[in-house]
Amino acid sequence: MDEIEAGFTKMTKMIEELKKTEGQMSEEIRANDGELLRRMTVLAKPVVKSVGLNLLKIGKQDTKGELYDPNYFTEKMIILGKCDPAPFRPDDPAKTITDQFCVLSERGRLYELMYSNDGFLTDSYLNQIEPKAAIERYGYDVLFMLYQGMHEYLKTEQELVAALEKVIGFVFASKPRA
Repeated sequence: MDEIEAGFTKMTKMIEELKKTEGQMSEEIRANDGELLRRMTVLAKPVVKSVGLNLLKIGKQDTKGELYDPNYFTEKMIILGKCDPAPFRPDDPAKTITDQFCVLSERGRLYELMYSNDGFLTDSYLNQIEPKAAIERYGYDVLFMLYQGMHEYLKTEQELVAALEKVIGFVFASKPRA
């Protein structure tokens, strides 16, 4: 019985030490989270170029709320997060922000994409943001969404390559002789 109690005490002490180490490591990660996001954005550039979207820059709305004459950003982007909109846009304090997103461009830059809508015109403002500020404003969701997006892209590429291998194997397989 004493051996069980001694082993249990030892395990409890080990758990306490691991919790201290975990706390220190968590603090170190939090202190360097901006650098982590910066590195991830650099590595993700080629993927954003192939899977990103051309997001709306400006468009008019008809009486039913449908957009017409849309104009899109030429640079592709992926959306990493959304937050409660700021009260006004930095480029025009008279414009209220209706939607605000954190996006990553194909050049590896993080932006806040701010949309305003006056009932007739939906336009946007693209505000470059530093990685640390993106995490502070949008939370760790930006890191998670970027990681998840790259993971899904990898999975899709693996499935595509596997399917192509099967097709090539079928097409170029030696034909049975009669």
